[in-house]
Amino acid sequence: MIQLYHCPDARSFRALWALEELGVPYELHLLAFPPRAKAPEYLEINPLGTIPALIDGPTLMTESAAIVQYLAVRHAPNDLLVETGDAAYGAWLNWLYFGEATLTFPQTLVLRYRTLEPGRAEHVADDYARWFLSRLKHVDRALAKADWLCAGRFTGADISVGYALLLANHLKLLDGVSPAIAAYWQRLKARPAFQAAKRLQKVELSEILP
Repeated sequence: MIQLYHCPDARSFRALWALEELGVPYELHLLAFPPRAKAPEYLEINPLGTIPALIDGPTLMTESAAIVQYLAVRHAPNDLLVETGDAAYGAWLNWLYFGEATLTFPQTLVLRYRTLEPGRAEHVADDYARWFLSRLKHVDRALAKADWLCAGRFTGADISVGYALLLANHLKLLDGVSPAIAAYWQRLKARPAFQAAKRLQKVELSEILP
């Protein structure tokens, strides 16, 4: 059975949400933040001490966007996956990694310097908050044409970008976003699998992992 190591509302939420969307059996291991300090035995699972860690037989994965892709491909066919022959395949892959590399990365610096280490480098937090919001315009453009990011339906790409919006909501970066993005965020939160994942993690927003 798949094992998922997860901290509430950390990047591992992508994996938890995907598992709930797919209905794949798994065992959830909830850890307090930061696991490298509060659960040192976790370093035997993931020597980096980061979250997530997903174990599937001999496979260990620690990158949240890649885990969404892995689960969608391994458990095909399913609605999270866009197949290679689909015209939207390239867009799907791009959005999967855009959600992490372009939208989540700058927010980790906002989180660090506004929440975890306030007063140390507020200018860095401000700069990267503006960076995030400027990159979010790409999502806004996509949503001007459709309810979801690609393939005309909800896919794993929406999980990847959706987590970035979850983090942005926590950091109060969604205030004043476009009506299209605000409506998209409401659609994401309304999904039963999103709500199930939130219930399962018994989220404490103070324990968010950068």
